[in-house]
Amino acid sequence: MARKALTKKEKVLRLLNTGKNVTWQTIRDKTDLKSPRAMIDTLRNEGNCIYVNKYKGQTAYRLGEPSRGVIAAGLKALSGSDYSYAN
Repeated sequence: MARKALTKKEKVLRLLNTGKNVTWQTIRDKTDLKSPRAMIDTLRNEGNCIYVNKYKGQTAYRLGEPSRGVIAAGLKALSGSDYSYAN
């Protein structure tokens, strides 16, 4: 029984789940993507919290957890209030 091949999106998520910085070039080499940035933007739009860093002069990405400030800003944008939802 053959294993199902991973999609490029799944490959990028696996690279990011290592917890280490993953450079733009590494993503491009390991997944054969023409534009790793476009895939990162797609993953961000799906709700993944991906941070960009400069690492040894290159652009690197890291999967992380949103800070309290980011969550608070999102709640404020959705509900219009800093502390509670409008009923």
